[in-house]
Amino acid sequence: VQLVESGGGLVQAGDSLRLSCTGSGRPFTNLGMAWFRQASGKEREFVAGMIWSSTASSTIYADSVDGHFTISRDKAENTVYLQMNSLKPEDTGVYYCAAGPQIPILRKTHEGMEYWGKGTLVTVSA
Repeated sequence: VQLVESGGGLVQAGDSLRLSCTGSGRPFTNLGMAWFRQASGKEREFVAGMIWSSTASSTIYADSVDGHFTISRDKAENTVYLQMNSLKPEDTGVYYCAAGPQIPILRKTHEGMEYWGKGTLVTVSA
């Protein structure tokens, strides 16, 4: 599985960005996908995740982004998006897309996620 993120950049506080993650290499039928971020000098943290079955999907968010970030999926394009609104300087970091089983996503942890992109940098200036 290859995951490629795009959409990062330098923005001002209050602006919006949309990150994209396109996967290839295998179907994501039994995998969920999630976004994580890592600020300089800090551990990688869960941002948002999505799990799905043949009939429904669920989204999970970190408390710090709930209400101003939205994760969505284009199944046909094998792409997951992260719409980030009302960005704050503390949202600055490298954002990684990951694919893996449902349990780590439900637990909001990077441990157990199987596939990772290389990351895209988001910088929010005050």
